[in-house]
Amino acid sequence: MAKLINAQFERIKKAFNKDEIPFVSTLTIKIYFKYLENNLARPCLLTGIESLGFFRWEERFSFGYGSQDEYEQLKKKRGSFHDIYELTKFEAISDYSDIWINVHRIPRRKKFTIPLSELQATDKASQNYQLLNDYTVWRINWQQ
Repeated sequence: MAKLINAQFERIKKAFNKDEIPFVSTLTIKIYFKYLENNLARPCLLTGIESLGFFRWEERFSFGYGSQDEYEQLKKKRGSFHDIYELTKFEAISDYSDIWINVHRIPRRKKFTIPLSELQATDKASQNYQLLNDYTVWRINWQQ
């Protein structure tokens, strides 16, 4: 386990070209954005990690509250953590806390802007999965 964690820390340091992992800030978010922009393979298929944060509207349905009809109506307007999204062009808005990316839901093609740290690549064996997992680990664990 320690080897896996050390390997992940080394990959995160590589994103910054530093000997130490820096804390999350506006500047470091922009640096990580450029790193991902240059290294993520396209097209990239994504899905949500969990029903929290951006997808928190789904939590009550996950626990059996609310009707299936209501859930289906809300899913037409809101992104679901169960949906598959396509990132074809890396257009993003970065702020002090995350990278917000523009995606298209498959198959309905509705557009959403979602925090990158709440998404993962659908192909767990891909380089994209590892790159996005490393970003999320950094984003969550190196906040000040």
